[in-house]
Amino acid sequence: MATLRNLKIKTSTCKRILKEMHSYEKEVEREAAKTADMKEKGADPYDLKQQENVLAESRMMIPDCHKRLEAALADLKGTLAELEESDQKDGPDIETARSTITEVAQLFQATDA
Repeated sequence: MATLRNLKIKTSTCKRILKEMHSYEKEVEREAAKTADMKEKGADPYDLKQQENVLAESRMMIPDCHKRLEAALADLKGTLAELEESDQKDGPDIETARSTITEVAQLFQATDA
């Protein structure tokens, strides 16, 4: 039985994972710039290797966030569908959930293109 409380939780989960994914994307950009800068300046090979490991670790987190976001989105869509079937079709929480679903779907379309 889906409730508005569950819907709020699942909506917040999607938003949190989306924010986390954007954060990792920014981190990859920062770390890539730092790595390139270190290569240009001829940094110590050990330090450069460590920086490359940091960059690789950040890059690995993006697909992980993507998978978790897909799962959270499917969960949110299911909960929203259950609520709509039980005649709860309006309200601020439901509108927030719909806008979150749209936002995440647009992100997936942009990454697939």
